[in-house]
Amino acid sequence: MNIEHFSSVAVTISGGFFAGLLIGYALKKVVKVVALIVGLFLAGLAYLQYQQILNINWNKLQVVSQNAVSTLATTQIPGLNGSDHTIAFALTNFGIPLTGSMSMGLAIGFLRG
Repeated sequence: MNIEHFSSVAVTISGGFFAGLLIGYALKKVVKVVALIVGLFLAGLAYLQYQQILNINWNKLQVVSQNAVSTLATTQIPGLNGSDHTIAFALTNFGIPLTGSMSMGLAIGFLRG
């Protein structure tokens, strides 16, 4: 194993780790903000119902939100269907060092964020 090959792998591993760390950190911050906004909205609805300003059918709200979540969870991304092998081939060129270090960085960034 020569030094050029080792330095290339080292750069790939460290770059993937730091990219994953930043993505995980940012993702956790976005999830926190979205959860805060949704929680405040639902708390506001509950308060308005308590003050008898609104009458909310909580069962209907639960059904609608479950349908929205299931629709979002099953939505296909255009261009990423099973027959498109060019993207999968491009991702395999990065190899195990990049994807492994990026996933580790993503996990650590999400936990520390």
